[in-house]
Amino acid sequence: MVATRLEVNVMRLLSRCEALAADARDPEEWRLEKYVAALENMLRELKQHPGKPAPEVMNEYCRKVDFLKGLLEAEKLSSSTEKALANQFLTPGRTPTTTKERTPATKTVHLQTKARCTGKMRSELLGTLQSTNPSCGFFPPLHFCRGLVSDEKQSAVELDAVLQHHQNMQEKLAEEMLSLARSLKNNTLAAQNVIKQDNQTLSHSLKMADQNFEKLKDESDRLEQHAKKSVNWLLWIMLIVVCFIFISMILFIRIFPKPR
Repeated sequence: MVATRLEVNVMRLLSRCEALAADARDPEEWRLEKYVAALENMLRELKQHPGKPAPEVMNEYCRKVDFLKGLLEAEKLSSSTEKALANQFLTPGRTPTTTKERTPATKTVHLQTKARCTGKMRSELLGTLQSTNPSCGFFPPLHFCRGLVSDEKQSAVELDAVLQHHQNMQEKLAEEMLSLARSLKNNTLAAQNVIKQDNQTLSHSLKMADQNFEKLKDESDRLEQHAKKSVNWLLWIMLIVVCFIFISMILFIRIFPKPR
């Protein structure tokens, strides 16, 4: 399917936004936010366009735009820890935007952002340690420097443990969501089977009701015909009896006349 002009513009603007997101930006940089807002409006128009792309391609565009929006919202957070946690829940694109890309640009941006946030967290921890041991900045004694190095290593290990803990929590949450989705699917299939069986039972009951109705109609017709025949025979019998009585009276009068 040939891409429309609007889709080509969406791809170009999306590629430009991914390039801006990959660069180290100034905190007062406003272009990326404006570009993402314009990209969101263009994507809304593309959804209503008659020549819109396939649903899979459309979902990929939406996923990339949501990733860029989440990236901008994460950058507005105050602490590096919150930024790192926010970046953990972002979902980059799965396919490259242009043919020149080997890997999706959003995935590369996601990895760079996670590394940048992790580096900031470590530098903040190291800066905190240096502020607590200011003597190491001016030719400190050997035992102080050794203590600082050990504290730095311990802080790095604790930071890695925290990140690993959050990653494990995210994986556990994903597994729970997957299990819930499976149970929901099983319940839906079970309900579908029950409804199917109920429909079959209802269809069988309706069929039996139609058959019983036809039999009852036939029996009613037969009974009506039998009733009509009975009435006809009774009427003829009464007519014969009346005629017999009438003839008998005439004969009786003829045989036994009235005395004078």
